[in-house]
Amino acid sequence: MDSKLIVVGVTGGIAAYKTVEVVSRLKKAGFQVVVIMTKGATNFVAPLTFREISGNPVITDMWAEPKRWRVEHVALAQEAAAFLVAPATANFIGKAAHGLADDMLTTAILATKAPVLIAPAMNNNMYENAIVQENIAKLITLGFIIIEPTTGLLACGAEGRGRLPEPEYLVARLIDAVSVKKDLAGKKVLVTAGGTREPLDPVRYIGNRSSGKMGFAIAAAAAQRGAAVHLVSGPNSLTPPAGVTLTRVETAEQMRQAVLAEFPAADAVIKAAAVADYRPKQVSEHKIKKQDQDFILVLERGPDILQELGRLKTHQVLVGFAAETADLAANALAKLTAKNLDMIVANDVTLAGAGFESDTNIVKIFYRDGRVEEVPKMEKTRLAHIILDRVRDFFKTDS
Repeated sequence: MDSKLIVVGVTGGIAAYKTVEVVSRLKKAGFQVVVIMTKGATNFVAPLTFREISGNPVITDMWAEPKRWRVEHVALAQEAAAFLVAPATANFIGKAAHGLADDMLTTAILATKAPVLIAPAMNNNMYENAIVQENIAKLITLGFIIIEPTTGLLACGAEGRGRLPEPEYLVARLIDAVSVKKDLAGKKVLVTAGGTREPLDPVRYIGNRSSGKMGFAIAAAAAQRGAAVHLVSGPNSLTPPAGVTLTRVETAEQMRQAVLAEFPAADAVIKAAAVADYRPKQVSEHKIKKQDQDFILVLERGPDILQELGRLKTHQVLVGFAAETADLAANALAKLTAKNLDMIVANDVTLAGAGFESDTNIVKIFYRDGRVEEVPKMEKTRLAHIILDRVRDFFKTDS
């Protein structure tokens, strides 16, 4: 790979033995490799092993005398085509998510603008812990690429999710990351994300379970590929992706106004938001008090933003989403036609790993020319690039 430099970070987990094979495969693929080991990692694999496999000195101490006169962590951060941390412990993930830098690995990662891939590996209960999951979610929204662990027998004897993926998979993901080109440079991409909230009274609202993760992943990926990205998002706790302009809204009408303001200048619009179809016809000025009888709520149609964009579009590539629970193909195709879309990404939210609030998705992409593409279960960060690949193809066709 044109002698690109890859920095491999190894933290203190039993799966560190797999990283030896990762480094070996990277060398055979033509990369330069520098390994940074945390103190804990040296208890599992000797630095000498990585030195012999990589052909470079292994960094284990931030305060050691540098091999050449330079600020080591800054030089590595600037020269690296990518960072891969495998295995990544819960401790490392927590520090990275909060910007802590108390060793060479965390310090170098703070100083780099290269893609950073993190492969968690730990006990299944640790991985599923709400704190760890919150830290992982934060890293994703900050632009880090998370390589999810696999399920199987763990070193502790438990069975569950927490195994480090096999070396060939880790290397393939890394090659994907360093192969990302600035193929959207000069393009303006408008993305919507999350659900909307339609107020019922000052304390209640009608909403949905959309987390915003898919839209945020698309916005982050588009920015990585050089696009000028404007993200319009409903309420969520996600951290804005780096290099993206963010407008936060609450209601469908607010999202409509924000999207219409940006639409004329956009080259592509990717409507990943789950916008409320209905809203309360009347909004109470004060909190509605509980009564003995049933409460009847009257709803009215809200704005159909996607359909309006379909009527207004001139040069824009327009991408819709369809979250379905039945008749996926029929519903997606009807939406594709009715709203004048170029393509629609449809998923069955009843499938495990494909619904709201998940870090993964399983989709079918329907195109205006009749093509259908099935995309297997994968992280939303990977799916985001597939969607953008297809948008890029539309740009080439239209030009």
